[in-house]
Amino acid sequence: MFFSIPIILVILFLSIRIVQQYQTGVVFQLGRYSRTLQPGLNFIIPLIEDARIVDMRVLTTDVPKQQAITKDNVPVSINGVVYFQVTDAMSAVIKVQNYLYAVSQYAQAALRDVVGGMSFDDLLAERQKIGDEIENIIQKQAQSWGLLVSAIKILDIDVPQELKEMMSRQASAEREKRATITKAEGDKMAAINLAAAAKTMAESPGAMQLRTLQTLDSLGPSPSNTVVVAVPVDILTSIKVLATKINNGEPLL
Repeated sequence: MFFSIPIILVILFLSIRIVQQYQTGVVFQLGRYSRTLQPGLNFIIPLIEDARIVDMRVLTTDVPKQQAITKDNVPVSINGVVYFQVTDAMSAVIKVQNYLYAVSQYAQAALRDVVGGMSFDDLLAERQKIGDEIENIIQKQAQSWGLLVSAIKILDIDVPQELKEMMSRQASAEREKRATITKAEGDKMAAINLAAAAKTMAESPGAMQLRTLQTLDSLGPSPSNTVVVAVPVDILTSIKVLATKINNGEPLL
C-alpha cells in the first residue's frame, strides 16, 4: 500500500494534458486516431494513448528568396511570407508530416510558376495579384491538409544591377520629358496672355500710358535706378514733321 500511492501519483501525472485556449490535442490510441482534446484539463491513458498538441492560431512561414525568370526573360529574385492556420487538427497531423515545411515548399513552387507567366512590368505593378494567385494555388492543396491559407505577401523583388541602372535612366528620361512638356505648355500660355495684353493695349491708347506709369511707380525713389521711357512711334513721327516745317519756314498748321 505504501508503494501504490507514488505509483498512482505518477500515473495520474502522466495522464494529465492541459490544452491552451489556442490549441487542440489529437489523441492516438495504440497508433490509431482516437479523439480530439478541447482546451482545458484533459486526461489520457498513459502508455496506451499519446496526444499531439496543435497550435490553431494564425501561423507564418517565410518563402525564401527564389530565382525566377519572367515571361519576357527578365531574371528576378523574389521572397515573401505565407499566413495560414490549422482548421482541422486531425488532418494536419495525419495527412502531412510537417505542414509548416510543406506549405513553405508548395509556396516556393507556386511562386516560380506565377512569376514565369507574368511580364516584368506586371510583376512590379501587380504584387497583390501575384499573392492572390499563389494563395489560390496553395489553398487547393492546403485544404486537404486541414489548413486555411489567409494571405500571401510579396516582400522584395530584386533585379540585376545593370537592369536597375537602365530603369533609373528610363525614369530620369521620363521626368525630363514631363518637365519639358510642362515648360512648353507654360511658354505657350505666356505667349497667349502676352498677345492678348498687346491687343488690349493696341485697342486702348490709355492702357499703354497707364502701364507705363505703373512701371515707373514700381521702380521707387532710389537714385540708383535708371529709367528708360519708351516714346510711341507716332509721337516721334509728329515731332520730325514739325521740325522739318520749322526748318523750311512752312506754317505749322
